[in-house]
Amino acid sequence: MKIEEIKDNIKNKIADLASVTLDNKPHTIAVEVNEVKDNKIIITDNQMKNTPKDIKNNPNVSLVFWEGKKDEERGWRINGKAEYYDSGKYLDFVKSLKENKGCLTKGAIVIKVEEIKELG
Repeated sequence: MKIEEIKDNIKNKIADLASVTLDNKPHTIAVEVNEVKDNKIIITDNQMKNTPKDIKNNPNVSLVFWEGKKDEERGWRINGKAEYYDSGKYLDFVKSLKENKGCLTKGAIVIKVEEIKELG
């Protein structure tokens, strides 16, 4: 499965982003997916504390999201390698989004998709 096949399902949706801490423990937060383009997922950092450090130490991440009503739910797990940007074109892009207007946008997380698995 390719990310383009589920692009409309995940864009602007809330998903769980799991990273790995410095002491090899899982760390999961809720994020909004801002863009899906060129086999990459772009996410804004407005309030993250640990996730940027985790990604700089270990780029392996997993993103999980669900959609649909309870009896018709389906979901996806997307594994990939993330990079954190606190300057440059990705930061400029997330700062330009209307949903970030008035926010202190600190950075952008860009996940290069490596594997997608349909759940449920």
